[in-house]
Amino acid sequence: MTGTGHEPGVVIRDAGDGDLEAVLAIYAHHLLTGLASFEEEPPDLAEIARRRDAVVALGLPYLVAARAGVVSGFAYAGPFRPRPAYRNTVENSVYVAPDAAGSGLGRLLLGALVERCSAAGYRQMVAVIGDSQNEASIALHAAMGFRHIGVLSSTGFKFGRWVDTVLMQRSLGQGDTTLPGSHSKDRAGQKKEGRD
Repeated sequence: MTGTGHEPGVVIRDAGDGDLEAVLAIYAHHLLTGLASFEEEPPDLAEIARRRDAVVALGLPYLVAARAGVVSGFAYAGPFRPRPAYRNTVENSVYVAPDAAGSGLGRLLLGALVERCSAAGYRQMVAVIGDSQNEASIALHAAMGFRHIGVLSSTGFKFGRWVDTVLMQRSLGQGDTTLPGSHSKDRAGQKKEGRD
């Protein structure tokens, strides 16, 4: 899938083993310098691979954005919660390299996630955004059709301060206008993997 719009020549594709070092570097930057993730210590490469593999094993997308062959962002969807009744809802994560901020990569990645999850029959996508001051992520999700659901006050403590969690949500495909189909195997009892 090739992106269009802000970044001509960007390729959005499934993440391969050779992309994971770049994924780790992007993620480590964000968790060490920002509040998008409430994780505090960067995982190692083996853990990043395990998380990617767990997402892919569920048939969910784990994508990278490559500019001129260089991975400059990644995104994935995972189960929102492990209980069976949540099986039609996914949660997204999107991270872009610092030198690609504002380039439109986040929009391309999130758009690809929405498209892939809609095609797979999922009905809702939830964004759990660290920090109510994370204007870039909130604006990105709003531009992609997510609505503001609420704020969980002071749910995290990082960098010596309390941090809010912002919840945003959008419908996928037919949303809640029809009963769910058999888009995927029942994920009852499956562990939630790779969440931040």
